[in-house]
Amino acid sequence: MPVQTELLEQLKGAKIFTKMDVRWGFNNIRIRKGDEWKTAFRSKLGTYETNVMPFGVINGPAYFQAWMNDIFKDLLGVTMVVYMDDILVFSKTREEHVKHCHFFTTETSFIGIVISPEGISMEKEKVKAILEWKAPTTVKQVQAFLGLAGFYQRWVENFSSKAKPLTELTKKGIKFQWTDKEEQAFQSIKEAITKEPVLIHPDPEKPYILETDASGVALGAVLSQKGEDGRLHPIAYLSQSFTPPQKNYDTYDKELLAIVQALEHWRLMLEGTKIPVTVYTDHRNLQYWQEAKVWNRRHARWYLLLASFNYQIVYRPGKMSEKPDSLSRRSDHGDSPMEPQVMIPPEKFVGFMADVKTSFLDEVREAQREDEAIKALWDSVSNKEKLPPSVRKEFRRYDIKEGVLEYDGKIYIPDDRDLRIEILQRFHDSPVAGHQGHARTLELISREYYWPGLKAQVNRYVDTCEVCQRSKGHKQAVPHKALPIPERPWEDIAYDFIVKLPESKGYDSILTVIDRFSRQAHFIPCHESTNAEQLAEIFIKEVWKLHGTPRTTVSDRGPTFNSQFLRALYKGLKIEPRFSTAFHPETDGISERTNQWVEGFLRTFCNYQQDDWTKWLPIAEFCHNNHVNSATGQTAFETVYGRTPRWDLLKEDNGDDNTPAAQSMKEKMKKIWDEAKASMEFHRALDRQGREFKVGDKVWLLLTNLSTRRPSKKLDNRKGGPFTITEKISSHAYRLDLPKTIRVHNVFHVNLLSPVTEDKDFQRRQVKPPPIITEEGEEEYEVDHVVARFLYITNAKCS
Repeated sequence: MPVQTELLEQLKGAKIFTKMDVRWGFNNIRIRKGDEWKTAFRSKLGTYETNVMPFGVINGPAYFQAWMNDIFKDLLGVTMVVYMDDILVFSKTREEHVKHCHFFTTETSFIGIVISPEGISMEKEKVKAILEWKAPTTVKQVQAFLGLAGFYQRWVENFSSKAKPLTELTKKGIKFQWTDKEEQAFQSIKEAITKEPVLIHPDPEKPYILETDASGVALGAVLSQKGEDGRLHPIAYLSQSFTPPQKNYDTYDKELLAIVQALEHWRLMLEGTKIPVTVYTDHRNLQYWQEAKVWNRRHARWYLLLASFNYQIVYRPGKMSEKPDSLSRRSDHGDSPMEPQVMIPPEKFVGFMADVKTSFLDEVREAQREDEAIKALWDSVSNKEKLPPSVRKEFRRYDIKEGVLEYDGKIYIPDDRDLRIEILQRFHDSPVAGHQGHARTLELISREYYWPGLKAQVNRYVDTCEVCQRSKGHKQAVPHKALPIPERPWEDIAYDFIVKLPESKGYDSILTVIDRFSRQAHFIPCHESTNAEQLAEIFIKEVWKLHGTPRTTVSDRGPTFNSQFLRALYKGLKIEPRFSTAFHPETDGISERTNQWVEGFLRTFCNYQQDDWTKWLPIAEFCHNNHVNSATGQTAFETVYGRTPRWDLLKEDNGDDNTPAAQSMKEKMKKIWDEAKASMEFHRALDRQGREFKVGDKVWLLLTNLSTRRPSKKLDNRKGGPFTITEKISSHAYRLDLPKTIRVHNVFHVNLLSPVTEDKDFQRRQVKPPPIITEEGEEEYEVDHVVARFLYITNAKCS
């Protein structure tokens, strides 16, 4: 606390005085969160705690005085003295005193900021100091510059990205080196500070407009309101780099994080507004996030943080969101694209895999110990030698390794719902698993795990997968004549194009090349305009270098495959080409089915714009080659290489790398193909069985004759719904309860319907429904309310 006599001594020579009192005093200071309980007091109405500093606390006066001294530190002892909440301004002459005080003015400087009716701007003297700042030569000088310039970052669009090269120099362990990169950042900040506009004062009676965007490494936001001229004016800018963990979020979470951070940053203005804050985003799916029934922990935490805000999220295409987009995507972030980096040191990588495996095995061990049924089984297996021979045979398939019970060398999963669902999700839902059917999902899990009733649970899990139901079409029984069976891998190949895809990294088509013997496939991004010469070059670079020259090829009658150049190439390489029948591609059934599989995989994992399919293509190829083929009974990897690749870190490698002899594999494959032929007619007969529904059933509707605004129908969902059957018209026609926005006749043939299998057991997915479809193929939305309206007058003439 200041000594009163010392304060009075500072007034020596002063002739003119102005006294002011701080309103509310101590109550201007917030109690530190978590310490409110220390201020509790009891009354007849109950016990209360204060959120702000009350009068009477022991350290209140000292803290309040320190707070006041910090605010007026530049004036203390010069023209002002402060004691607690009393402020005294003093001067020697009237003229000098007038300079110290400003009354009834339309513009004044306060704490380094110029305040006017139009808004707030930067003080010219401070701006001048920044402009005259010389290039720093030490880390401390960089910190000093960033400290002063950072005070004005609310005026500077994309400040954090502009300052990124300079902030990197202040990090511990970074050698100071001033290069052109740092000089450019230094000058760009100085230039931006002189050009930024006046920020308007926020008006709580007017609606706020919040625009957000996120790139791979940063987020940006602009808070605005409409001025008297009817145009949007900025209140403040926000630009913030992602932390290393946040950079690993998927696009959905990054865009949502931008909204969370912006609302939190401007909480004082935006919390509890009467008029909803309109949040514009260029990520369409965020419109539905508040309607989700299941969240992960991060989403649940964000939902609670935003519960006190009155806001609505509105989708707006990225090309209309220039301001926040520029805040998040400036090139001087320095991290986009990210430089290749070693995420795990080589000497630690084996340990990392061991940690993942150990963590999961620890969960299994703990669950096995808590399972009463396994305890008895464990005791019997542990003491097999003491059991009678007749009883010992019952436990010969069980073993205990590393404290974990195994069955036929596979980890025995106890009756623990969370553990089993975790495995089902990893081996069905993940991109590497690829949302496969019953047999393939079961085969993947059975390589490593076992539990009683595994097949039934897998079948149920796959049947209730809404992603699979929505994105996969009906099976159609098509009679066909099988082509001759090849004798060895890559002796007979089939290839075809998937065309008219949305552009992704410059590509718009996929070349699928399949070995008819092993079913191994390569999926190669290319262009629809690829000619025969380019196709031959792709074939040599992507296929021939790995597998050599085939004897025969099967393809369609497209001009690329049927050209004179390619026929000449076939003749020179002594390849016998076969072409599928015109308008009947089932002749080349392998290519057609593979193309359908690839489209289904991409349909499941692509984003809404469908422009990221190239990044999923390598995963699709691995997934296809790693699944057991229903005809051969083994994976393509096993057929070609004699072993399956390792893709799950939780499985211990047994080190067995013995490749079977070629002749043995040939004989084995011949037997497999004979069995496959025998089963074809049986499965075809099952596919021909008709469907029958009753009133009240929920069904999926094939979208064959309806379209959406998504770029490619190939990658769009195959089914819409679910819809409820309201009437059975005949054995082949049903009436559906359609939304009013779908203006089509609501009676459909049974071949366009398929049953909905609801997820009642696992409750692990929340799939966001696609946009509502109208008869014209346009998306249609119900308008909640109009947030603004504009009148555009063009070609106006005066008469």
